Amino acid sequence: MGILSKLFGGKKKTEQETQPIKQPQQVEEPPKKVKVAVVYYSMSGTNYQLAQWAAEGAREAGAEATVFKATELAPQEVIDTVPAWQAHLQATEQVPAAQVDDLVEADAIIFSVPTRFGNMAAQLQQLFDTAGGAWAQGKLANKVVSAMASAQNPHGGQEATILGIYKSMHHWGTIIAAPGYTDPVTFAAGGNPYGTSVSVDQEGNMIEDRAAIEAAVKHQAKRTVMVAGWVKNR
Repeated sequence: MGILSKLFGGKKKTEQETQPIKQPQQVEEPPKKVKVAVVYYSMSGTNYQLAQWAAEGAREAGAEATVFKATELAPQEVIDTVPAWQAHLQATEQVPAAQVDDLVEADAIIFSVPTRFGNMAAQLQQLFDTAGGAWAQGKLANKVVSAMASAQNPHGGQEATILGIYKSMHHWGTIIAAPGYTDPVTFAAGGNPYGTSVSVDQEGNMIEDRAAIEAAVKHQAKRTVMVAGWVKNR
């Protein structure tokens, strides 16, 4: 036996001793499903349709999506003077009214509203105004948000309305997922990078090509789900 063997031992290691230690395999958890709240306000049905398309797009992206309406504030006697308004409210009676808790529980929120002199409709603003408690507790932070809007002409305030919504979202600490120019469908739908927007005639019908608008809305919804997935599964 050599000197090194005498000093350090000459016992030959067994086959079991020379085998590398197996590390336990880590099982990756499947990505958590994104929960989307689509909140709209509508008089004649335009933004309700946008909301429906957004929910469909979110579901196609693998998310759980629920459509909520902003609570109506207009007096019934005023609503009764506009048959289309009255008919739309009756047709959407089953849609749940949005509560602040619905915003808190969602991972992502998509808003769709008509413009009112360049601002969001008061019905949606009221929902924002009642969210102070949740905001103060940080329960609205890190939500992923996107918005859409309508008006009676192509430059009737759609962009200002969307940006007004986003301004409030900055106060909440949300993450805004605007569509930008991330897909050619945005150009086909009018080219609004802040969010899909439409123009309507006096009867409340969309002036733009409905197929192009639907594609743009669904792309915007899917992009919102994608970003929300990054946040939720980080």
